[in-house]
Amino acid sequence: MESRILAIVTLNMDHVAGGAPIFFAPNPEEQEKMARTLAKTLDATVHILPDGTYFIVRH
Repeated sequence: MESRILAIVTLNMDHVAGGAPIFFAPNPEEQEKMARTLAKTLDATVHILPDGTYFIVRH
């Protein structure tokens, strides 16, 4: 099974492009909550980029 990005959770829409559903969070606390909820619901893993963008991956 290949890894696949299922969703992106960001604070800044200018830092991301299409390819997966993108969720905008109003603050860092809500961003983390959204990322963890999505990962749990999608049976996936949360990863975070150096710029603070979360991405949800199914491995």
